[in-house]
Amino acid sequence: MIARFQKPLLASLAVVLLCVAGLTQQHLNRQRETMGLTRMDPLENAPPVLAFTTVALGGFRGLIANALWVRLGDLQEQDKYFEMVQLADWITKLQPHFATIWVHLAWNMSYNISIKFNDPADRWPWVRRGIELLRDDGLRYNPNEPLIYRELAWHFQHKLGANLDDAHNYYKFVWAEEMAKVLGNSRPNFEELLNPQSEDAKQRVQLLRQKYKMDPQWMKEVDDRYGPLEWRLPETHAIYWAIVGLEKTRGIELKKEDLITLRRVIFQSMQLAFHRGRLVYPVKSQKEFMYAPNLEIIPRTNKAYEEMIEEEPDRREHLGTAHKNFLKTAVYFLYMYNRLTQAGEWLKHVREKYPGSVPPNQTLDEYALERVTEDAGETSHDKVKGILESALSSAYFYLAIDEDEQAAGYERLARTVWNHFQGAIGAVSTNRVGLPPLTQIKHEIREQIFDPASGVDPQIQNQLRTKLGLPAAAPAPAGTNQPPSTVTPTNAAPASPVKPK
Repeated sequence: MIARFQKPLLASLAVVLLCVAGLTQQHLNRQRETMGLTRMDPLENAPPVLAFTTVALGGFRGLIANALWVRLGDLQEQDKYFEMVQLADWITKLQPHFATIWVHLAWNMSYNISIKFNDPADRWPWVRRGIELLRDDGLRYNPNEPLIYRELAWHFQHKLGANLDDAHNYYKFVWAEEMAKVLGNSRPNFEELLNPQSEDAKQRVQLLRQKYKMDPQWMKEVDDRYGPLEWRLPETHAIYWAIVGLEKTRGIELKKEDLITLRRVIFQSMQLAFHRGRLVYPVKSQKEFMYAPNLEIIPRTNKAYEEMIEEEPDRREHLGTAHKNFLKTAVYFLYMYNRLTQAGEWLKHVREKYPGSVPPNQTLDEYALERVTEDAGETSHDKVKGILESALSSAYFYLAIDEDEQAAGYERLARTVWNHFQGAIGAVSTNRVGLPPLTQIKHEIREQIFDPASGVDPQIQNQLRTKLGLPAAAPAPAGTNQPPSTVTPTNAAPASPVKPK
């Protein structure tokens, strides 16, 4: 009789003890939460067996997470990225303070899953979700974790800011539109963000804080230190989150590499902001914009490089090369914007900082000429004519959109190229291979731009006529169908157009 009931009794006892253990664990969890000893949320949307096992084992949640992590690795080897999302989500519920899983899950969404779609509009929700996962959830559980700040900044710098993803133009455009709704279509009004008075301003600040998790005071400090920055562009947000990460981890003992990676985001994003950190809307009636250099941040970008070189003395040579190239590009961009005094000052600085990087007797005009192209130093009539037409086309385009400094810079470049070529061939060859007068070439370019068959946007044509003091164009004959398009600069170094698909 005893042997008959022994197994059922033992089984019943095991069930009772398991239930008691579960109830005891729940009581302990409530006490830990009341005393502030844990920030773990209960596991949600998990299969019943997983949920029951989690409650029953309590402190052994790490073992379950480890098993799921092993399974996650298997799925990744099989390229089953969609299946990985739910597993990774469970792991974040089981171990929310394990920073690596937040990074892994965000990367999987933004990089592995997003590219499975061809339409940029279908890719963007996955990229956005990766950013939100790090910003909204990862940092909520790990407010002092440099790895998550680094990854969040990297998403803005690389996934949105770089051009490796075919849909990067779409990401930039959508993000700029989102930020414009919060910050406006120009420089943010930090005084209004810090002390909102109107109902509209209060709503926008609330959206900035609650949805984008950004602090206006931190934004102002970042802009004061590294700006003026364009807050509609992703590289500015990369700088913001890197700075916040450095400040949040101040006083905490961290690995040197953790701090260096955050600092690298700053100077790398500053370089991006310098190259194309200003938005220009050439045709406001159309959803398009183009980049232009942010010349105002040259001194602060230079300082960011110098600080990084001091922080990483073992990489001084490598960083010094990048710094030197930045300075030389800054001289060229300033020249192109007709800021000749500043260009001369920075040319002097690069000579002093990196002796031998620029010939000692080379003038600004000669330096800019060398930067345009190797062809400008040749005596090929066709190649030089092409450079002139490119520069003058860009000059007229920028003149039409009220970028007068840029227009003057391109015209100066065209004049420099023309003078150099004519001097190189000599007077004896002028009749044979000489260029037409510069005024004649400019006239030809204008005629091409105003030609109805050129495809140039009529708004751009009208704006240019106004700037040049020319009469308005005659209306197109009835029944003609002239599709609008926008002139883009053919010399792409200082600016690059961006159009969403």
